[in-house]
Amino acid sequence: MQKVNYIDLHCDSLTISYDYINGINSNLLQASVQNLIDAGATAQCYAIFTSNANESDFLKYVYHLKEQFTKYGQLIKPILNFNHLKEVEKEGKLGVILTVENLAFIKKDVEYINELSLAGVKMASLVWNYKNELAYPNVKFNNGTPNFALREKRGLTKLGRQAVELLDKNKIIIDLSHLSDGGVNEILKGRKIPVVASHSNAAAIKNVSRNLTDGQIKAVSNCGGVIGVNFCKDFVGECNIFQGLLQHIKHLINVGGEDVVALGSDFDGIPEVKDLENCKKLPKLFSYLYNNGIKEELLEKFARKNFERVFKEVVG
Repeated sequence: MQKVNYIDLHCDSLTISYDYINGINSNLLQASVQNLIDAGATAQCYAIFTSNANESDFLKYVYHLKEQFTKYGQLIKPILNFNHLKEVEKEGKLGVILTVENLAFIKKDVEYINELSLAGVKMASLVWNYKNELAYPNVKFNNGTPNFALREKRGLTKLGRQAVELLDKNKIIIDLSHLSDGGVNEILKGRKIPVVASHSNAAAIKNVSRNLTDGQIKAVSNCGGVIGVNFCKDFVGECNIFQGLLQHIKHLINVGGEDVVALGSDFDGIPEVKDLENCKKLPKLFSYLYNNGIKEELLEKFARKNFERVFKEVVG
């Protein structure tokens, strides 16, 4: 098996590097720049994560990323269109795709989504774990503890529907991860433009609300979208991580077809997982998948080609 080049749909390394660590190339990160390059990453989706912030909080992370481009320009390059993905591959750099996890800072000024596009954002999710002005999350709490056995039926607010329209207008990929069943089903109904669930797994394998039902998997597939498998044990299951991810990948393929699977580690947003503690272990995961029935053409789809297709179609 040849070296597998990949694109990871979700990590929190940018946010963590600003809040706690000096830069995105720190070895304290699960996904540092040099380790990503060494592991075979063509591009990494870096999420700006905000819990319940305002526009200034979003902008501080945008400026932080600009500083990283100045500091590590020999290693990284912004990805603003599909052609840039091909360029970084030739240059041997890591492509940086800017995303947003949780648009809570939009609050009532939904037109601010136009500013996201100007800042270089290429993918965004409406909500995290708490209700905001746009939508409900697919997690409920009992005395502050998440109860992943319960699924949320409430969907988008009026403002959330407007946000979806503006994201599409600005060619920003819509990310369904963390969104309630009601919101997911509302967005996917009759949908023609591909979406992603950047870091979600299959509820049929691990029955937690953060994972997608078979009906949702089919609907994501039907609109040409992809689902990035998440490495978090809470959403994978208690078996060996490689075995667990293989189960989720096979189920996603069985339900949604080969074109629906992708990779969404959630590095630097999850506790270390044995055998996949950081991005340096990705080649071992690819070897395991290859040796257990995921042959080269399908492995390439999972690792990068499926998301590249979505990125080209939506972003251009």
